[in-house]
Amino acid sequence: MEQTEDIRLMKGNEAMAEASIQAGADAYFGYPITPQSEVLEYLAREMPGRGGVVLQAESEVASINMVYGAAGAGARVWTSSSSPGFSLMQEGISYIAAAQLPCLLVNVNRGGPGLGTIQPSQGDYFQAVKGGGHGDYHLIVLAPNSVQEMADFVFLGFELADKYRNPVLMLSDGAIGQMMEKVVFHKRELKRIPKPWATTGKTPDRERSIITSLFIQPEKMEAVNLLLNKKYEEICKNEVRYEEIMTEDAEVLLVAYGLSARISHKTVQLAREKGIKAGLLRPITLYPFPYERLNKLADQVKCMMTLELNAGQMVEDVKLAVNGKVPVGHYGRQGGIIPSPEEVEENFEKFFKSVS
Repeated sequence: MEQTEDIRLMKGNEAMAEASIQAGADAYFGYPITPQSEVLEYLAREMPGRGGVVLQAESEVASINMVYGAAGAGARVWTSSSSPGFSLMQEGISYIAAAQLPCLLVNVNRGGPGLGTIQPSQGDYFQAVKGGGHGDYHLIVLAPNSVQEMADFVFLGFELADKYRNPVLMLSDGAIGQMMEKVVFHKRELKRIPKPWATTGKTPDRERSIITSLFIQPEKMEAVNLLLNKKYEEICKNEVRYEEIMTEDAEVLLVAYGLSARISHKTVQLAREKGIKAGLLRPITLYPFPYERLNKLADQVKCMMTLELNAGQMVEDVKLAVNGKVPVGHYGRQGGIIPSPEEVEENFEKFFKSVS
């Protein structure tokens, strides 16, 4: 019988790297930085013998521009980094978005600002969903909360990138990148689409392609921006993803993504044991954000609170979604400190009582 599953115990970073090979990545360009250095280490060992190119660039600035060039030539390409390194990539990411090139980007978020700490954080939410670099652009942003999703979202990320000719960002964190869990790799049929726009040279059958992000004439620049905006509208219409836990009869709602969602799941159970009808909404796509679903849940619940490993960033999008229907609070820890479910439940209960 043909084997259809490959089950392994792996770190999140390793699972992501293995998934990229199985997803048919042609190349990876990156630079090591804790807590995601295992990605480059794993790929350097595994990828060359399995048909791919791996190159440690001299810096994150170099690696993102290598991604730009390879994506422009039609390659399935990706890179990864962690917060300070990912900040260095922002100019190149803006170029890639303007040039409408598909690629996968990964930020294994660590604490900041500055060089900060190597511990997990969610302080890069604003950077991820509000553009990060200069100009009007968006990335499709996926937020895994398990090692399994670190692997699965690589396949999804490449597919979405190709579908919309847009960079896709997987926003993870140091805890999920470093934790070890069982991960299942299913045998998949690789999805590839033609890329007639790629800069593969002029032949008797085709004219040469030109890819650029430079549009000197304001009318041309505006036309490009309008085209991008139309694409983002399509993404927001078709690609919103989220998970709901115990929301059917919920009177109070936690909203959390990634590692915080894992903590919040247990928090909801603890609140239920105390007779509080709590529920959880976990955004899987941070862009596009599940505004409509949260707005609808605001008609049902008495309040909402976000749990974030930051000073309060996603809470702004939750407030926009709710549009004043119910009170929205925030609880978070910073500096790489991960709160316990009991700590979160205590603060969630205090907030609920304060607005009741």
